[in-house]
Amino acid sequence: MPTKTETGAAARFIDIHVVQSVPFANLNRDDNNSVKTVRYGDTDRTRVSSQSWKRAVRQYFQHSIGEHALRTRRVGARLAHLLENERDWPAGLAQRAGQHAAAGSSIKFELGKNEPVVLTNAMVYVPETAVAELADLAAEFRAELENAKDIKKSTDKSVLPQDRIDTILRSRNGVINLFGRMLAEVDDAGVDGAVQVAHAMTTHGTDVELDYFSAVDDVTSTWGDTTGSAHMGHAEFSAGVFYRYATLDLADLLSNLGGDHAAAKELAQAFIEAFILSLPQAKKTATAPHTIPDLVHLSVRSNRPLSYAAAFEKPVRSHHDGGYAAASRTALDAYATAANKLLGQCGIVTAGWASLEEKDLTGLGTRTESFPELIDLAVNAALDTTRTAEDHA
Repeated sequence: MPTKTETGAAARFIDIHVVQSVPFANLNRDDNNSVKTVRYGDTDRTRVSSQSWKRAVRQYFQHSIGEHALRTRRVGARLAHLLENERDWPAGLAQRAGQHAAAGSSIKFELGKNEPVVLTNAMVYVPETAVAELADLAAEFRAELENAKDIKKSTDKSVLPQDRIDTILRSRNGVINLFGRMLAEVDDAGVDGAVQVAHAMTTHGTDVELDYFSAVDDVTSTWGDTTGSAHMGHAEFSAGVFYRYATLDLADLLSNLGGDHAAAKELAQAFIEAFILSLPQAKKTATAPHTIPDLVHLSVRSNRPLSYAAAFEKPVRSHHDGGYAAASRTALDAYATAANKLLGQCGIVTAGWASLEEKDLTGLGTRTESFPELIDLAVNAALDTTRTAEDHA
């Protein structure tokens, strides 16, 4: 039987391991528009940053659960837009309300350079519904705003109550409870994230390729009166099989949710699905790299998360028939088997996998037929075990 952790829960982490083949693409560019890379095991690999993939996961997750969060320094401008376009406020008064809302919190502010807005020095991260709450506050103090002056310098004071604005900025929803929030400027607004996401990297060495392209001028092409293209250029791309990893800390999630198991189950299922199926959107119109994972392995653990990235420290070699996907699946299975043997199965509550792979991968636990079935297996085992442990604590 699994042992209880210091939180009183027998299941604490859900580890998500993904092997995914991505064709000719550039999912995540650096400041020079180049493919991001990492040297690991003395071999150059293609890399996608955790921030890039996490944004794709968050966007998928928000759409899935029907809740959205807003991360911006321009919360005042967003408020002004809502007041003018949805509540029929005069443009000037709506603009002033946005200025006073942005200037009225505990966060320091500065004046925008290109438009008459006030920017918070730190990005706020709030539920989308917080903008409507700020609009309600502005409506309550409309008379004061009508008699107030515009915010024109950093020493100007807002006529809106700071404590009321800060309370709105502390609000949270499922997105923030899962991904966390750093907002040190507002007391008690910080939220510890319940997910950790690793940078994705290929399981094998890769080369960056330059793609030369030209754009034809339609008039020139039709008339045929001159030669040459309207535009020429080049872009970097690569292809490969990626290992992706994330872990969900159920103790942190339940803490953020006040112990609500039903909400934790909904958010956990939605996050795992989002991590499995999301894809960064860079260069999508030119590459359409919309693959699905070759393999997903979920492991529920009681003591600590465990990445299998070390399975690919030695880059896999292509299969005798070509390709890296099959060899990557085999390497993941072999590493999981060896790691769990070394740890003595310590901390494993349950494990399972779903894959295009035809052969059995015994080191990955119970085989399931689909990703939804796999997600249900892991989440139900994790949260049912957590509830049982708490009931008997």
